[in-house]
Amino acid sequence: MRAEHDMTDKGEVSQQSEREPLASSSHRRTFLASMGAAAWMGALGETAHGRPAPPAVSSQAIDSGTIAAAEKLTGINFTEAERRQILSRLETHLETFDLVRAAGLGNGEPPDTVFDPRPASFMPPAESRPAVWREVDVGKLPSSPEDIAFAPLAHLAAWLDRREITSEALTKLYLERLYRIGPKLKCVVTLCEELALAQARQADRELAAGRRRGPLHGIPWGAKDLFDTQGVATTWGAGPFKDRVADRDATVVKKLGDAGAVLVAKLTLGALAYGDVWFGGVTRNPWNPEQGSSGSSAGSAAAVAAGLVGFTLGTETYGSIASPSARCGATGLRPTFGLVSRQGAMALCWSLDKIGPICRSAEDCAFVVDAIAGRDPADPSTTDVPLNLDLRSSVKGVRVGFLAAEYARKGSVADHATLEALRRLEVDLLPVDVPDRSYHEVLRLILDVESAAAFDELTRNNLDDGLRRQDDRAWPNTFRRARLIPAVEYVQARRLRRRFLRDAERVFDGVALVVAPQSHAPLHPLTNMTGHPALTIRQQFRDDGTPGAVTLWGRLFEESALLRVGAALERELGLWERRPQIG
Repeated sequence: MRAEHDMTDKGEVSQQSEREPLASSSHRRTFLASMGAAAWMGALGETAHGRPAPPAVSSQAIDSGTIAAAEKLTGINFTEAERRQILSRLETHLETFDLVRAAGLGNGEPPDTVFDPRPASFMPPAESRPAVWREVDVGKLPSSPEDIAFAPLAHLAAWLDRREITSEALTKLYLERLYRIGPKLKCVVTLCEELALAQARQADRELAAGRRRGPLHGIPWGAKDLFDTQGVATTWGAGPFKDRVADRDATVVKKLGDAGAVLVAKLTLGALAYGDVWFGGVTRNPWNPEQGSSGSSAGSAAAVAAGLVGFTLGTETYGSIASPSARCGATGLRPTFGLVSRQGAMALCWSLDKIGPICRSAEDCAFVVDAIAGRDPADPSTTDVPLNLDLRSSVKGVRVGFLAAEYARKGSVADHATLEALRRLEVDLLPVDVPDRSYHEVLRLILDVESAAAFDELTRNNLDDGLRRQDDRAWPNTFRRARLIPAVEYVQARRLRRRFLRDAERVFDGVALVVAPQSHAPLHPLTNMTGHPALTIRQQFRDDGTPGAVTLWGRLFEESALLRVGAALERELGLWERRPQIG
């Protein structure tokens, strides 16, 4: 429950001599800061884990020299007279900071501005249609547990529906692999054995009674450990939150439960959704356990690639689905921003966070995104644009843009082999280009500011010391640096982002999707800012046995074409069924 504090008595700002140093009331500000910390921690259900009380807010005097020093961070120079004038009203800012901090804003409370990637010209589909799946011959249930563990979701669904295997037996099969292989990969935070078996038995009763909820009914899955799960710890991969337990499920967890899926494990993520280092160690790549699995959906990609679960969910703010999917040889779908509700998921950057499936194939991703997509009143960023998935139609004649200059300049042998595979599929390959702009730099500024706001109390109350990573590029330093970014520059970056939406419109004009070399040039930061969907699949295996990936980028809310071409390309390349040799 979120603590509320009605701060109605603002008091009056005293008039001061223009030469007098400004000093806030240390007693009042310390009180307000401690109130804010308590409310924030209470809103998350946290404790300070024995840490000292929040430090007192400094009452150090602020004078014109302080402002002169701050100018170096803004790139703007004021005159001495201007500095004294600023000083005369600066107390107003400090008072407002106190009031905002005392409100006890929790991580799950977004700003009042909601990013919408749709341009004015966007036209949603005229009707909503049910998904159309490709017909496949699944054959009989294999005798090998490993063959079952790595089977596509369509096969698992058919075997469950025909009662060739029960959900309970399938759940126990995956639990055994999680117990045996999970520690080697350090990809599991919490095993949900009791919950999973209860859900599996319920799925079996329903299937036996002829009630089939859909293709995920009875299939075990793993959740990145930033999705709230009622009564089960959701740690965000970070030491300060390792005892955090939510009182309700995230929307995506509830939707998958409604679809009959069985939650077997909470999977690792780099602490607070960055990298593959969490409070329990480093998550490993199943193709090379000496190597980290990349992040931040580290455990999700590693677990599904190693056959420890039927499918997983991950999140992406700037590469956290694509990067671990590429490293671990999984298939990851980053849906259009606003397609999937983020209610109950840890917020890192409200205007950039997306939730999507990480699976063993594009078709598996289609089954999962079909179950979790849709409008959610609890997440104002979501829309009611229908998916209308169709994986049965031919890809012949689909217009696919490719970055011709990038392929000519730095395309690898594998990159060009992927282009040849697309030509064999008879898609229409058309050259496109992307403007050379500062997409990465602008995205990083937005991400740094919003993430620092999301974890404001972590910084102000020294709880960031509890994070495992403390290097220059880690969150503690990023959050601290972000405090020094002027609000004006953040707003300017958001305005520039709106201009970038027009860049993306031009890139995707006349094509259904775009493919680029593995290095993917500027498309990665551009489309993360504009909210376009992306699909990462295997395109090669290197000499050392590790996989390499290619990413396809789609038009807004046109996951159907992206997944259909991606699935056809996976079959043409013939690499998606290969398994890592571990355990």
